[in-house]
Amino acid sequence: MELNKVTLTVKDMDEAVQFYLCLGFTQIVDTPHYSRFSCPDGNSTFSLSLENDEFENHSVIYFEHQNLEKLCQNLIDKGVIFEQQPMEQRYLWKEAILKDPSGNKIKLYWAGENRLNPPWKVEKRA
Repeated sequence: MELNKVTLTVKDMDEAVQFYLCLGFTQIVDTPHYSRFSCPDGNSTFSLSLENDEFENHSVIYFEHQNLEKLCQNLIDKGVIFEQQPMEQRYLWKEAILKDPSGNKIKLYWAGENRLNPPWKVEKRA
């Protein structure tokens, strides 16, 4: 089984689309109420769904990039505001935190080998 996509709810589709284009994603579907993007590396996609009612999203979406510091600096140069600059975490990932215009929390990170094989990895379970 493979994860198809994650869909984020947004308040303003045009503003959200511009934000994710600025982050470097490629838009592959464009409608007034739904947009879908492919990631620059790999086959992952994610989408945006317009919501007119008030909402809160407590999920966090993670995007991995090997050269995290350079990516973050490029985004800062484009005017993207970070809540946290890249910082080593106790779980051995380096993360930066930002929010999209609708308040969805995004973590840009690099974990390397620790993403799938952390020192505390459990044995395979059925």
